[in-house]
Amino acid sequence: MLRFRRRRSLPKFVAVGASVQNKFSQERALYNRANFKLNHADALAVWRGLLAAEQIALSG
Repeated sequence: MLRFRRRRSLPKFVAVGASVQNKFSQERALYNRANFKLNHADALAVWRGLLAAEQIALSG
């Protein structure tokens, strides 16, 4: 995360990377919707935790 000069660059990079990964992922076809939603929710929780930790580090 330190390699990105602007804070908004990282989410854009991650969004594009995730779209490309989803397009070419063979594993995606093997998941049912419920498992996909659980995995997505877990990943989102981790992402939000990282952002919260970064904000705490910057403010403190």
